[in-house]
Amino acid sequence: MTATTQVPPRAEWPEPEPATPAGEVLTELALTTFRLNARLMEAAQDMAAAGDITAAWWQVLGGVLDQPRTHADIGRLMGMSRQGVRRVADLLVEQGLAEYRDNPAHRRAKLLACTEAGYWAIRRISLVQHPWAEHIGSQLDLGDLTRALDTMRALVAVLEADRPAGS
Repeated sequence: MTATTQVPPRAEWPEPEPATPAGEVLTELALTTFRLNARLMEAAQDMAAAGDITAAWWQVLGGVLDQPRTHADIGRLMGMSRQGVRRVADLLVEQGLAEYRDNPAHRRAKLLACTEAGYWAIRRISLVQHPWAEHIGSQLDLGDLTRALDTMRALVAVLEADRPAGS
């Protein structure tokens, strides 16, 4: 919708279906998740500074710590667009924190791999991230945290299964 889109009078707006209890809770969960994401990204930005990188750089490096991956694979794993991964990956390579490697499975889709400098940045971050996670985690019940994680994973699976093919 653009600013030039004709907006009908409010009296002509369609009424949404009434929300079910599940719909209301899911909506509240989404809004709370937005708030949680903002607080986690603030914390991530602060912690990433220990490795002299940004939270976005940390996120992309996190997608290749265990093995080299394509931009698309990193995006799926880390919840980012392929284009967003590409922009960050190019900066990581430029800074020597990652490198591109040939992909035996696909001639054009290069693999991004972490370099020693990248692993060093992540190690420095872990020195502040682990105590932070212990501090925050200790303030919550482990069972509650585990159930929240299970629920979030299940919700991600439902949302991903509900997406149209190719999107």
